Amino acid sequence: MFDVFGSVKGLLKLDSVCIDNNVFRLHYKATVIVLIAFSLLVTSRQYIGDPIDCITDEIPPHVMDTYCWIYSTFTIPNRLNGRVGVDVIQPGVSNHEGEEIKYHKYYQWVCFVLFFQAILFYIPRYLWKTWEGGRIKMLVLDLNCPMVTEDCKADRKKLLVEYFATNLHMQNFYAIRFFICEVLNFVNVVGQIFFMDFFLDGEFSTYGSDVVRFTEMEPEERGDPMARVFPKVTKCTFHKFGPSGTVQNFDGLCVLPLNIVNEKIYVFLWFWFVVLSIITGLSLLYRIIVCFGSDVRMYLLRARSRLAPHEEIEAIARKCQIGDWFVLYQLGKNIDPLIYKELVSDLVEKLEGKEQV
Repeated sequence: MFDVFGSVKGLLKLDSVCIDNNVFRLHYKATVIVLIAFSLLVTSRQYIGDPIDCITDEIPPHVMDTYCWIYSTFTIPNRLNGRVGVDVIQPGVSNHEGEEIKYHKYYQWVCFVLFFQAILFYIPRYLWKTWEGGRIKMLVLDLNCPMVTEDCKADRKKLLVEYFATNLHMQNFYAIRFFICEVLNFVNVVGQIFFMDFFLDGEFSTYGSDVVRFTEMEPEERGDPMARVFPKVTKCTFHKFGPSGTVQNFDGLCVLPLNIVNEKIYVFLWFWFVVLSIITGLSLLYRIIVCFGSDVRMYLLRARSRLAPHEEIEAIARKCQIGDWFVLYQLGKNIDPLIYKELVSDLVEKLEGKEQV
């Protein structure tokens, strides 16, 4: 199992400087890792075996397997809930003339779609890293380490104070870019729910709730939604020209071991995406409150710099716009609390001295 998931362990590495927040990391770290790991899992024959095995007497097995994998298989939806030996020979594949046939082809694309979704989840992070340009890392320098010499600490604090005094009220666009990326995260996760619903022929939107409802039903009333979306046994028809040129049809019964994994993957993804979209939506609501509430920003800055006197925090909050507050708040995540307290005091003196001049 380590061979399958070992290649994604590098994504678990924590950055030395934090330039975003926990909700943002749920998108580009947790979700990307999950999607890439699932993509690798469905391509691992070591644990699943062949993705398809078809049974037929007239056609060589390897030819039938390849043909049915390429040209898709099908089931009879009306026969999915039959009982073996009573209603049907095999649920989902017992053929009856005139009944609806549902073709299943998406299982060929699951690994590619999962990897593509991982790329989409990483795009807002890529944009933010590009727009951010290493500003926070440049400003933090060595101040995220408590073991800093006094001379080095004094120089770094002086540079930071000068930076804020010079760029006061000029950093709003920096913050707005981050807020845009947060909106992109929300649009992406909601859009991917609709995308997977389209990919699974309209079955994904209610897939998780259907599975929960299925587990609560009586055994004789159950209609397994996982078997409907990801059937384990399907049917395939091989078309072959006979000696006289007439097309001969050969039916085959196909077993899809891969769908045992696929059905669990998409149950997890349904719950994960729903929870992630709710959390991201709440974070956007929080961001709107922060943008329009100066008092909220002051309390958040006070919570971030617990060691600094409240009157100093209030003095800074009155002078800062949203961009200045955002940069100062981000620095508070990365700078040692004791050094951050001293930085706040020096910044208050600088800003008040600048006003007096």
